[in-house]
Amino acid sequence: MTAVSEQTTQDVVPAPRGALPGHTFPAGFAWGAATAAYQIEGAAAEGGRTPSIWDVFSHTPGRTANGDTGDIAVDHFHRFREDVRMMADLGLTSYRFSLSWPRIQPTGRGPAVERGLDFYRALTDELLSYGITPVATLYHWDLPQHLEDLGGWTVRDTSARFADYTALAAEALGDRVSTWTTLNEPWCSAFLGYGSGVHAPGRTSPAEALKAAHHLNLGHGLAVGALRAALPASAQIALSLNLHQVRPLSDHPADAEAARRIDAVGNRIFTGPVLHGAYPADLIADTGRIVDWETLVRPGDLDEISRPIDLLGINYYTPTLVSAAENAKPAADSEIHGASAHSPWPGADDVAFHLAPGEVTAMGWPIDATGLTDLLLDVHRAHPGLPMLITENGAAFDDVPGPDGIVHDADRIAYLHDHLVAVARAIEAGADVRGYYLWSLMDNFEWAYGYAKRFGAVHVDYTTLARTPKASATWYSEVIRRGGLG
Repeated sequence: MTAVSEQTTQDVVPAPRGALPGHTFPAGFAWGAATAAYQIEGAAAEGGRTPSIWDVFSHTPGRTANGDTGDIAVDHFHRFREDVRMMADLGLTSYRFSLSWPRIQPTGRGPAVERGLDFYRALTDELLSYGITPVATLYHWDLPQHLEDLGGWTVRDTSARFADYTALAAEALGDRVSTWTTLNEPWCSAFLGYGSGVHAPGRTSPAEALKAAHHLNLGHGLAVGALRAALPASAQIALSLNLHQVRPLSDHPADAEAARRIDAVGNRIFTGPVLHGAYPADLIADTGRIVDWETLVRPGDLDEISRPIDLLGINYYTPTLVSAAENAKPAADSEIHGASAHSPWPGADDVAFHLAPGEVTAMGWPIDATGLTDLLLDVHRAHPGLPMLITENGAAFDDVPGPDGIVHDADRIAYLHDHLVAVARAIEAGADVRGYYLWSLMDNFEWAYGYAKRFGAVHVDYTTLARTPKASATWYSEVIRRGGLG
C-alpha cells in the first residue's frame, strides 16, 4: 500500500499544476528555508531547558571541530523577531524550523514547560503576522539526555515518549501550525549516532544502530497517531528522509549488488515500513546476523509505522557512488558522512564509497544536480501519487565577505540554480513536488563540524552575531518574486 491520505482543497501546500516553460514553478509552490533548533537557538540553559544529547556530545572533548558547542549558536532564541523580519524581507512564503524537545519537555517525560512552548507560540505568531507559513519539525536530533541515559533510541520506550511529547506540542501549536514533520533524517540519528558515532550520542554498535532505526520508525508512526488525534483533518503530516541517490560505480554485477545493499540500509529501511508496511526481505537477510528482526519488530509495530502520511520530505545534497570493495582502487574509499573507524552501514561491510568526478562543496561533497531529478523521479515511480517537499537542499562553501561586507557566493548561486532546475525537470516529468526549503536560512552550528562550515544564505558574524544576506539570498529572493527561474 502507499501510505498517503486524502486531502482537501484547503491544503497548506496546494497541489502543483506542472512547471511552466522557463522553469517557472506552479502557483502555490512553497518557497522556504530551513533550520534546526540546536543549530540556531542557543539559550541552552534558559527557560527550563535541560541538556540534549547534542549538548553532552559537543561538550565532550574531541567530538566537534574546535570544541564548538551550540550553547549560544546564533542566538535565535533572543533574536527571532529580527530573523523573521529578515525572512519577510527575503520574500519567503514558508519557514521550516524544529522544536527543541528538551526545551518543551526537559526530561522527555511529564508535562510541558510552558516557557518553552511560549517561545514557539511567539515564533509562529511572528511568522504568521508576516504571512509566512510555519512548518514544524518535531525531532531534529536533540533527544533529551535523560532519555539517552535510559537507552535512547535503542529502547522501545523512547518511541512512546516521543509520541507523548508530540501530543504536547500539537495541543499547544496546532491552532497555528498546519504542516508537521515527525522526524528529520532518521538515518543520521540511527546510523551516525549509534553506528559510526560521528553524531550524538556517539555510540558505535551496528546492532544498536538497527534497533534505533526501528524505534525511530515506531516513534514516527506513534507521532502520526498523536498528531491525527490532536490536529484538524486539514493538517498535513510529513516525514523527512535523506534518501540516498545510490549509483553503482560500473555495470559490474558486484557493483550493482553493492548499490542494492546501500539502498536497503540507506533508504528502504525507512520507506519499506512507512510506505509499504514491511521491512524489505533483502535488508533482513543482509542484517539478520546483526539483529534479531523477529524479536525487534513486535506485533502491531508495522501497522503503527505505516499510518498514512500526506507528504514525504526529501533532503538532498549529493549522490552516493558505490562499488564492491574488490572493485575499489587503493585509497578510493570515501564515506562522506564523517571520519570514523566504525561504519554507519551495517550489513554492507564489503561496499566501497567513491567521490564522483567534478567540483565539490566545502564539505567535500560532489556537486551533481542530476541526482536530485533522478531521486524525485525514482520516488515518483515507486510511490505514485505521493506528494513531496524538498525539505533540505543547499551547500557549504568557504564564504568570505568582500570589501563591501557582502559574501559574493557565486558558487552557491550556481548550486541552487542547478538544483532548482533539477526540481523543475522532475515536476515537468510528473513528480508531485510542492515546495523547496533551502538549507539553510543562515550560517549556524554545523553539528560535528562546529562553526567551520557555512551553509547559510545569510552570513553570520560569530563574534557579533550580525546577520548579513549573501548574494545568494538576494538571488533566491528574486527567484521567489518571479515564481521560478524565468
